[in-house]
Amino acid sequence: MSSRSFEITILSAENLRTNKTSIKKNVFVKIQTDGNGEVRTTKVNGEGGSYPSWNEKVVMEVPLHARFITLEVNCKATMGIKSVGIAMIPVSDIVGGFVPQNQVQFLSYRLWDSKVNRNGVINISVRVKMPEISSLLPPAINGLPAQGVPVTGKSSNAVVTGIPINWF
Repeated sequence: MSSRSFEITILSAENLRTNKTSIKKNVFVKIQTDGNGEVRTTKVNGEGGSYPSWNEKVVMEVPLHARFITLEVNCKATMGIKSVGIAMIPVSDIVGGFVPQNQVQFLSYRLWDSKVNRNGVINISVRVKMPEISSLLPPAINGLPAQGVPVTGKSSNAVVTGIPINWF
């Protein structure tokens, strides 16, 4: 396994400004990792309102060696696309600690503009997707697991396997 699948939902942003003017629409988010160069973008929020919101789900393969997920909030302006702010999310915030895989986490991060000034907040939810159970099962012999202990009753094909750890 050389990567993990992250399900990132871009929820909303707050207090976005450009030239001291509040930004409420024509905003989109670019999502990328430092590990594989994969880039995704949300749709442009053209509706306006109090704060830009998307509630848009993006699934990305994040390499095990990746250190950050970068969220860049951009605004469509008459002179082209302008970067509003960037948040660099440490992958360890998502996979470190005590949050189990497949558990949704709601996170908010400060956005910083190109002059390293605070420029709003972005709200997201993240879930590390679990690999398919069938890819984790050991090979079967005559329909029965080749190794491991059955998880539930005799009719289940799911098994638990252990990996020995030496404590020094």
